[in-house]
Amino acid sequence: MKKSLIALAVLASSGAAMAQSSVTLFGIVDTGVTYIDNANPAGDNVYGLTTSGNATSRLGFRGTEDLGGGLKAGFWLEGEIFGDNGNASGFNFQRRSTISLMGGFGEVRLGRELTPGYSKTSGYDIFGQTGIGQFNGWQNWNGSPTADAGNVRSSNMVSYYTPNFGGFTAGLGYGFDEQTVGKAGRYAGGFGAYDNGPLSVAVSYDQRDLVNAANAAVSRDTLTVGASYNLNVAKLSTILQQSKYDRPGQSDAKFNAYALGASVPVGAGEFKLQYALYDQKAIDSKAHQLAIGYVHNLSKRTAVYGTYAYLKNKDASNQALPGTKGLSITGPGAGENQSGVQVGVRHSF
Repeated sequence: MKKSLIALAVLASSGAAMAQSSVTLFGIVDTGVTYIDNANPAGDNVYGLTTSGNATSRLGFRGTEDLGGGLKAGFWLEGEIFGDNGNASGFNFQRRSTISLMGGFGEVRLGRELTPGYSKTSGYDIFGQTGIGQFNGWQNWNGSPTADAGNVRSSNMVSYYTPNFGGFTAGLGYGFDEQTVGKAGRYAGGFGAYDNGPLSVAVSYDQRDLVNAANAAVSRDTLTVGASYNLNVAKLSTILQQSKYDRPGQSDAKFNAYALGASVPVGAGEFKLQYALYDQKAIDSKAHQLAIGYVHNLSKRTAVYGTYAYLKNKDASNQALPGTKGLSITGPGAGENQSGVQVGVRHSF
């Protein structure tokens, strides 16, 4: 009888502990067909299956444990998946791998994830940073071989996110370079934001130490301002951004990027329209991108979508349409244009 009572007590206590913890498996599979005109300087066209045309395909695990006293511990492991080839190079958790402590003070995270300078202001892209219509300001303008040179993610990062103070939020992050010589890969950045009703505004600034193709030290500083206003019949959004490269022994290289977009809900779907300008002051050239898309929700978890995008390069600009993973795409050549069509299916679980 005594052993039975002890066993029951152990089961009861373990059940209580499990009730205070949760683990979730989640993901998105997004695969479509893409056609790109003028896919390279030779003027060739290319088409085939691509991934993440409307939302980034992913598989992840996340969980929390209630530690009591308002304190929680959490983890988040997330990797990208490719519906077109099943991740031929192998699955990893490069999208996010963090452990965190959360409470009334906010949240402290350790690991690899989106940088604070990107995580908030990128949300003002009407196309959600996916597909051929996305705003392409967060790119590796300088061609640095340093990992994560676009400032989208950082490894070895400690970050802090505040609670919501009447609509005001902020985040800070520092990514270690973990080297004895040099500091290539080191990241520091943050954002401040205000969300109240239909209005949303955010400002972010980040800095990363890089090396260029000649293995010389380069520093990239990026300032981004984003805003949106929901009119109910339409949501208007804009992004203003400047990336500046400090190159010792050379003049600074500046790249300005701007976006203006609108999304209009129609029944079970949504129309999207966005214009972007890439003013590449470092080469005194510009590129214009226009994209229009439609997403139709078949259910809460499944949607079909279509996007058309046109990119017009001027002078020495040789930009290419983003969001074409799985296809062989380069810039069409200096001053040449490129266009594309993308249709696909997105399912979340």
